[in-house]
Order: sequence, then structure tokens, then C-alpha cells
Amino acid sequence: MTDHLQTLKCIKSDVLSLWVSSNEEQASFNGYFYSFKQCLKKHLKIENAAFLSFESNSLIPIEEVASLTIETKLNAVSWLMVEASFYQQKVVKIPYILKEKQAYSTMTDMVLFQAEGKNPIGVLLVEATESWTDFMTSSYGEECIEILTKVLQTMKDNLELKINEDQYRKLYNVTDLFHSTMDIDVILENVLKNIKDNFPGFNVELILSNDQDRHTTIDIKLFDYLAERPATVEAFVSGELTTELASDLDCRLLNAPIKGRQAIYGILQVSAPTTYLFSTTEKDFVRMLAQASGNALENAKLYHQSHRLVSDLQLINETSHRLNMRIDVYEMLLFLQKQLLKSFQPMEVCFAFKKNDTFEVSEASTTLFSSEAGQIYIKHVEQHFAHTDDPLFIADFSRLTPKPIDYRSIMAIPILMEEEINGFSIVLHKEPYFFSFDSFKLMQSLIHHSSLALANSILRTQLQEMVDLDHLTKLYARSYLDQFVEKSLEYDQSGMFLLIDIDNFKRVNDTYGHQVGDNILVQIAVQLKKTIGDRGICARWGGEEMSVYVPNIVEKEALKLAAAIVEVIPKATDPQVTISAGLIMWDERERPAFQSVFLHADTALYEAKNSGKNRFCIHNGSFQTNS
Repeated sequence: MTDHLQTLKCIKSDVLSLWVSSNEEQASFNGYFYSFKQCLKKHLKIENAAFLSFESNSLIPIEEVASLTIETKLNAVSWLMVEASFYQQKVVKIPYILKEKQAYSTMTDMVLFQAEGKNPIGVLLVEATESWTDFMTSSYGEECIEILTKVLQTMKDNLELKINEDQYRKLYNVTDLFHSTMDIDVILENVLKNIKDNFPGFNVELILSNDQDRHTTIDIKLFDYLAERPATVEAFVSGELTTELASDLDCRLLNAPIKGRQAIYGILQVSAPTTYLFSTTEKDFVRMLAQASGNALENAKLYHQSHRLVSDLQLINETSHRLNMRIDVYEMLLFLQKQLLKSFQPMEVCFAFKKNDTFEVSEASTTLFSSEAGQIYIKHVEQHFAHTDDPLFIADFSRLTPKPIDYRSIMAIPILMEEEINGFSIVLHKEPYFFSFDSFKLMQSLIHHSSLALANSILRTQLQEMVDLDHLTKLYARSYLDQFVEKSLEYDQSGMFLLIDIDNFKRVNDTYGHQVGDNILVQIAVQLKKTIGDRGICARWGGEEMSVYVPNIVEKEALKLAAAIVEVIPKATDPQVTISAGLIMWDERERPAFQSVFLHADTALYEAKNSGKNRFCIHNGSFQTNS
């Protein structure tokens, strides 16, 4: 008995000594058990021993606990299979289920270490010796097991505490960092760094919903409901962590929702080898890190959102102020194009307005929409607005058309006048999901505020056209001609003015009626505009008189042009009429007075009438066209 007492004291001394002097290498069950085996060999002559740690209702060799894999799990022993063996005592003979395993075939005894009211710590397997049997069957054997149980339980608690402490220290540090920044890049970068530090060699991916900041420099993947794996979608929708054995990807996936207080912003996905099993501690760490990053992202998003709202209001105010400065429609649209490019970074911008039941693309649009390639987008938007005035938001246009397309993100907003669609604006980008929903709402507001200014400008233009253009012939009115000539006399180097009168027009009206007479006026107006083009302007002088003014033209060209006009009019009218015209030319050597231009032209016209008609005369001379 004295010998057993001494053995107990020696074992206690060694166990406590091992515990007190344990270093980093021994600060685990694996390291400690290696030293403990030496103690068993020294005092109880045990040459063969193994320790099975209790993990998730399984008994797993202590050497394999640190790198838990599928193979480890499959080779583990179910606790339920051996639990009944320890019904009345802590030291029992090894059951057949363990004997079957080659590693334990020589083992004879097993010892359970379990503190009262707690899960088992593990089971010690030994190949019994005479010293072992003699000691364990003594009263000191039970006391030794109680001491070892206390030490192992304390050690297990401390190890768990250390793991939790390390885990929470990392979480605290990263959370502290999250709270000190509103930079989304910094948040995402540190999420990735912390996961990679804890799972070296594993692939980590951030899958963020498409309403997040698209312009981050961190490599992220956009969440796509239709393309994501079911387990990933489940984690995003439920807000709960999920795992999946992805055989097709040859990996095991852990999906942790990046969750804030208001919403779920994405998934933190860790890809491990198929044989790897995530422990409860690892899952908790990933889950808490994902939640901390979710709260940080939410705070950063709200921060940026508040700044963006201020910026959006400034944008709308600036745009409204600019568009209400009585500039013409084209200038308005150019300014609006600039605002859209600055705010939403689209690759293409279009403005189209209704004209005769079709939509015409404005010159303020980018070049794509004047080509055949742009028609597919315009036609789709036209068809949409043919049935509704709701704005159009398409995240991936390639899913809606079988045709190959270059631009996948589309936003289209109607331009309303008096609650009817008068046009629309389109922005495009090649990347899918490029425009956020916030951008969509902002563009709606921007176009809505601009619509009134555009409508006013269009009405002003229409009103100005009514003032500037003759209602019947659509030639410029006399008042517009006066302003144009006066300005040309001041700034241009030369010019010609041709005053035209229809020969025998009263006879036409008396013979055919005033409606035919009006048609002849329109026919002549069309021909004049066709002949002059954009070189100058054509105007209705009054009654059956019309005029042409061309700035910066030399004398030879002026004479040729006047002759061509007199010659072509009989060919362009039905019933056929001729014209007489008076021409005045000037250059910078001698600029005539404004009123004298019209007086001299009228004098020359009088000369053409009196000299036979169907000709033109120039002031101070006469020139006859082909008779």
C-alpha cells in the first residue's frame, strides 16, 4: 500500500510539474499527452498508450484533432458505442469495437476522464502491465483518475479560454478598426485578411449584393440569385450560416451572411478541401466576423448615403438652376448629358423625343445611338414606354434578348410633358448590375426635374418658331430677316440680297383660286430652301414676295445663284410660274446702310418687272436669265 501511495505522489508530482512547466508546444492535449505517456511508462511500465479526445459525440485520436478531416471523422469511434461500458466504473476493459481497429488491437484497458456534469474529456487506452493493473485496482487508482480528470478538465477549459481569447481579441481588433473608418475598401480588405490569417491556404470570396458600392478596389463578386448555389442563397435569405460539400468544385463551402441591423449585404464564403470539417469554434469565428463586417458596412453605407444625398440634392439644384436659364434645348441636353456622365459613369447616353408618333434621337446623344447597333436598345425602350410611363431598370439586358449585345446595364427614364411621354433618356454600361438602385432613383429625380425645363424650352422654341417663321411657307419671317441682315452687315465680309416677286400672281389666284396660289407659294419656298441649303436664309417678304440672303459670298457666285433661282422656279411649280428678282451685293470695301439694302433691291426688282419679267436685275445694272 505504501508503494501505491508513493506511486500516486510521484504521478501527481509529474502531472503538476508538466502542467506548471508546459510551454507553447505542450499547451495542447497533443503536446501534454506526449509528456504524460512518459510519466505512465516511468511509474506504471506502460509502453503502449493512446488518447481519444471527445469531439462532437465522437472519440478522435488526439493527434488528429488539430486537423479534423472527413477521414478522421469516418475513422472516429462513436461515443454512443462505448458510453455504456463506463456505466458503473471509470476503468474498464476495452470493448470489441475498439479492438477491431488495428491501432488499438493490443490495448486492453480504457479509462474515462469526465468531470461531473460536463461532457467527457476523452478516453485513455493502454496495454495493461502488472504495475498498471495492481495500481488501478487499488484505492489509489480511483484517486489518481480524479486528479487527472481535474487537471485535464482545467487544461481543456484553459485551452478553450485561450482559443476564445485569441478569437475575441482578433474580433475586437477588427471591430475597433471597423468603427474607426468609413472606408468600405478598408473594411472589406480586413475581412479578407482576418479570414486568410485563420484559414491559410483556403480560398476566400466576398459575394456582395448588387446595391453595394460598385467602385471598390477590392476584388468582390456580385450576388446573383439565379447563378448562386442553393446553400449560398439560403444563407443570404435566412441570415444563417450554411455549409455545403461542393463535389463539382472539389471543395467544402462555408457561407456566412454579412449581416447588419437593417439588411443582409452579402456572403463571406470560405472554400476548404472536401476532406476538411469546420469546427464549431471556427464557424462561430467566421459568423461573428461576418456580422461585425456587416455592421461596419452598414454604418459606412449610411455615412456615404448621407453624403450622397447631399451631393444628389446639390446635383439636382445645380441642374435645375442651369436648365432654367433660358438656354435652348440642345444646350440643355448637352448639359444634362454632362451631368449624367458625371453622376452615373455610363458608357453611352441617349435623348430621344417624339415626333409624328416616332422617337427621334437628339444630336446631344452619344454616337452609339446614331448607328445600327444602338437601335436594339432604343426599340426595346420604345416598346416599354408604349404601354407604361414607369421608368425602366435592367440589370442584365442579355437575359431579355437572344441577340448578342454589348451593353447589359440599362436605365431609361421618360420625359413627360403634360403627363404624357414626350421623350426619354437612356444610359448604358457594358457591365451587368453596374447601376445601383440608388442611381436609378437619382436619375428619375434628375430627369423629372429637368422635364419641366425641357418642356418650357421646347414650348419657347415652338413659340419662337411661330414668331420667326411664316405660317404658310415655313420660310423665315420679315422680322427675323431684318435681324439677320443687320447682324451680317456688321460682322460678315460680304453678302447678297435677292428680293423675289412672282410674275402675274394675281392672274394665278383669279384663274385657279387662292388655295392653288398658296400651294405655289409653298412650292417656291421649298425650292428656295433646297437651292440655298445652309449657305444663307430664305424669308417671306410679304404677299407673293420672297427673299434670299447669303452672307460671305463673292460676286461671281452671287450672280450664278440668282440666275439659277430664276431659272429653276418655272420647273418647280405647278401650275408653272416665273419670278422677277432684284439683287444687291456688297463687300467689306463698301458696306451699305441697313435700310438701303432693301431699297436698292426693291429698285432692282422694279427694273426686272419693267424689262420683261422672268429675270433678275442687279442694282445699277441688268442681268437676264435664260428666257
